[in-house]
Amino acid sequence: MNTELPAPAAPRGTIAILGAMFFIFGFVTWLNGPLISFVKLAFSLSDVGAFLVPMVFYLSYLVLALPSAAILRRTGMKRGMALGLGVMAVGAVLFGQFATMHWFPGALAGLFVIGGGLAVLQTAANPYVVLAGPPESAARRIAVMGICNKGAGMLAPIVFGLLVMQGVGDLAAEVANTAPEARTPLLESFAQKVHGPYLAMAAILALLALGVWRSSLPDLQAAEDRSSGGDWRGLLGFRHLWLGAVALFLYVGVEVMAGDAIGIYGEAFGLPFEQTAYFTSLTLGGMMMGYVAGLVLIPRVVSQERYLALSALLGAAAAAGAWATHGYVSVGFVAALGFANAMMWPAIFPLAIKGLGRHTGTGSAILVMAISGGAVVPQLFALLKQVADFQWVFLVLVAPSYLFIWYFAVRGSRPVIPSA
Repeated sequence: MNTELPAPAAPRGTIAILGAMFFIFGFVTWLNGPLISFVKLAFSLSDVGAFLVPMVFYLSYLVLALPSAAILRRTGMKRGMALGLGVMAVGAVLFGQFATMHWFPGALAGLFVIGGGLAVLQTAANPYVVLAGPPESAARRIAVMGICNKGAGMLAPIVFGLLVMQGVGDLAAEVANTAPEARTPLLESFAQKVHGPYLAMAAILALLALGVWRSSLPDLQAAEDRSSGGDWRGLLGFRHLWLGAVALFLYVGVEVMAGDAIGIYGEAFGLPFEQTAYFTSLTLGGMMMGYVAGLVLIPRVVSQERYLALSALLGAAAAAGAWATHGYVSVGFVAALGFANAMMWPAIFPLAIKGLGRHTGTGSAILVMAISGGAVVPQLFALLKQVADFQWVFLVLVAPSYLFIWYFAVRGSRPVIPSA
């Protein structure tokens, strides 16, 4: 049975709705960068403790991606995406409330719930975009979504900085010069600044969930999954899917390193706190430029596979540049990883699910599980930088990841379809 849309391209209304969703969950996702700096000060944490923010957030994908696929087989894509947005709204309320109460485990639980909603949302939205037209131009369609996503990501640290992080350098100095027993009121007052912004974000997510539920989006996944049964065992023979999952695991890890960990990376050089809180926007700016380049070049000038291979080599070179330089120049090389990363998800995802047929839904869930790389790689960075030079640790984690992605682009992405 044919599982793709019969039309050559998705209607503009569909693209607009999907773009709005990608904008919103991009904004939520890329708040993790400034949140690392926020919780480090607000809860008096070490780097390892602060990096629990991305760890908990991205681990939710590992735990909930396959259950999300089962949920979507019952709800269908459209209602599933609305459900994911609704769960994210609940998580935003929880994070804002528990942060205000100055209870870090509760705040982490809120982030886990937000990540769980995103797991449902991404399990539905990514294959939806891929199936919206010809496979050879799937990377371009995902790139449009990526521009919405990363555009929101550029805004997220700026908005968060203006609403929450104003004067954070002075506060950090005041806390450092205050007796330990007198610090708690200062830090509790600072933590309460996230309450209003996260309640507002929850309201926006709830409204968008309602809008998606009542929209005219076609419910593609429902028809596909009813015919497939979602048997994951049938995916074992698809070698390119599993190599793609490893590539996505490593890609998300280095993306979070470049986007969320860049602030801590800059702090290690002694750069001002007031500046490092905004460094995530530099990486996201690089990603925006990378998406525009991908839209122009794929597939007219270069194939998805070729562009992915070139991007991986560029990422490895930028990682080497970050290691060989210092201060703002080194931070600039880390931000340049954003350009290299931009088209990796748009290229890896469609290449990895190519030819899965009736297993596309479950295969997509496995790929969404690979987003948990964002939990593992940055936490390794936080742990290893305690015992080794942080620039060397960054290079050792990032450069080999890009080399594996290069291998997937040039060889591992070739579909080997198992016999029936």
